Amino acid sequence: MKKILFILLTFFAFAKGNAQVLDPVKWTTTIEKKSESNYILTFNGVIEKDWHLYSQFTPDGGPLPLEIIFKEQKGNFNLVGKAKESKTTTAFNDIFGVNETFFHDKAQIQQEITLINPKTTAIQAELNYQVCKEVCINLEKKFTFKIPKTEATTIVTTPIAVVKLDSTKVDTVSTATVDKKETIEPKVKKDIETPKPDSQRGLWSIFFIAFFSGFAALLTPCVFPMIPMTVSFFTKQSKNKAAGIRNAIIYGISIILIYVVLGFLVTWIFGADALNALSTNVWFNILFFILLVVFATSFLGAFEIMLPHSWANKVDSQADRGGIIGILFMALALAIVSFSCTGPIVGTLLVDAASKGGIAPIIGMLGFSLALALPFMLFAMFPGWLNSLPRSGGWLNTVKVVLGFLELALAFKFLSNADLVLQLHLLEREVFLVIWIAIFGALAFYLFGKITLPHDSPLSHISVGRLSLGLIVLSFTIYLIPGLWGAPLKLISAFPPPMEYSESPLGVGSSSSGNTSSVILPEGAKSGPHQIVVFDDYDKGLAYAKTVNKPIMLDFTGHACVNCRKMENNVWSDDSILPILKNEVVLISLYVDDKRELPKSEQFVSKSTGAEIETIGDKWTDFMITKYNTNTQPLYVLTDLNGNVLNTKQPTISYVPVAEYLSWLKIGIANFKK
Repeated sequence: MKKILFILLTFFAFAKGNAQVLDPVKWTTTIEKKSESNYILTFNGVIEKDWHLYSQFTPDGGPLPLEIIFKEQKGNFNLVGKAKESKTTTAFNDIFGVNETFFHDKAQIQQEITLINPKTTAIQAELNYQVCKEVCINLEKKFTFKIPKTEATTIVTTPIAVVKLDSTKVDTVSTATVDKKETIEPKVKKDIETPKPDSQRGLWSIFFIAFFSGFAALLTPCVFPMIPMTVSFFTKQSKNKAAGIRNAIIYGISIILIYVVLGFLVTWIFGADALNALSTNVWFNILFFILLVVFATSFLGAFEIMLPHSWANKVDSQADRGGIIGILFMALALAIVSFSCTGPIVGTLLVDAASKGGIAPIIGMLGFSLALALPFMLFAMFPGWLNSLPRSGGWLNTVKVVLGFLELALAFKFLSNADLVLQLHLLEREVFLVIWIAIFGALAFYLFGKITLPHDSPLSHISVGRLSLGLIVLSFTIYLIPGLWGAPLKLISAFPPPMEYSESPLGVGSSSSGNTSSVILPEGAKSGPHQIVVFDDYDKGLAYAKTVNKPIMLDFTGHACVNCRKMENNVWSDDSILPILKNEVVLISLYVDDKRELPKSEQFVSKSTGAEIETIGDKWTDFMITKYNTNTQPLYVLTDLNGNVLNTKQPTISYVPVAEYLSWLKIGIANFKK
């Protein structure tokens, strides 16, 4: 029954999507004078039921984030901060492995500007965005904000729908906006909220990761020896046991306060929105990579990251004042003195928390400091526990080195994010896995005592605990190796690049019969999902189809299309579908969100929509709308060698179950063979 219902719902959604070019978001805009030279530009969107509009704060690697582009800004006006958004929803996307942020029902975006050219009479803006339901659509809308002459006037502009596309060359067509004046009395401002993640799972995961990182920091040479010294100080210097316990608790709370204030400052200085925006930026991913490499190198013993000694001396002198203030300065002294060990861990946590945005840095520092402070408080309450503590020794440096290897491995995840966005193919899946195999292999050798680093103590034998950890790391290293031959490595699927982003999607050295990687690929083709031979250029795919006399399957898709990935993973992989896609059709995948610019000589204005066709993605979008009268993805079309559709009753198909997709394929291929 559920399956029948799903098929019916999908059919109606498909039928509606195929009948017309969809435009699920209706926009209006207003401009409000805030001061003599400052104005608030507001975009108000009404979203059709069940559709999602993705926020500008959706991370890289997921759906396409909303982008606001202001024309002729230089010398005319400046933006004041980043655009603010109304309430959004954040949810984990298991296809892309990221937390995506989106609007539903309605959206409001506000951007404050400062006019610097008094002669400016209008501001041109564009919104580029993606909306998804069973299918996804990439849209562009253009707006004109006319600068009001009096404070009592707000200009409302309604854009003519402009879909960013492309296809064949055309005469230039200008886009227009409809303006009308509306008197407002008095002006009422709507509260604008910056995006706040609704997913508690994200914040809880940050908290627990930070909490365990705090325990790891406890086991470093800079912190662990301080536990008995500090607890002994409070128990011996206090007038009675109760006072000692009270002072130790104040000391622990002071540690928590110091690190939480640090997290608050990071969020306050940069802003919750800015942190999220930075985390989705290519260059900041590269900066995070460099920072983590520096932290890892420090932990491995190349150098120590230390704050100026004068800071520690000044703070230490204040600790002698006694009372709560003195205890607070003692906690600050611990933070400064132990910085060479805790600094890289805190920096890594802040980098990871920044990638989540919002109050994540505060939550991260709360978890870290709580783990750091608890032992000081507990051992002060129960001094007898100190006898069970292991003695300080070379094992503390081992903990530090292990953390260094882990930070080095994590650093390459940020570099991989940047490489994926830029599509440079410098850090493809095989390269990423080889680097991880080398890092964890070296860690295993270190734990077995075969490698020594600068601050290690002489080692006559290794402990059972160290041997056990070494065996676990060695097992993990061996687990990674089959990934070079195409194993999915589900335990770490969120870290390496996807299977398709590789030198050989089947893995290094694969030559098993029947696999496309053992066949010489045609010119202009590549190995796509499930090792299907795929073209991403229509002309090259058409030329090849003519040489092998096979029908063409056009796949209008997108790098950030969730349902495209679902179709590839769940439908294309089916045993009844995959052989057909590999052997009976020529697959041409046209990416409508490909941002690479077309050569100037190939750019044009669409006859269908009047949109400027500037990128490869624009070109394929316009082709889809002009030829098939729809703008949704995924979209599949079977054609003959002259471009005529083969399925006359159902020319195109979208997000459907296996049975319907198989039937559609068989009918089209049978018509081609007639």
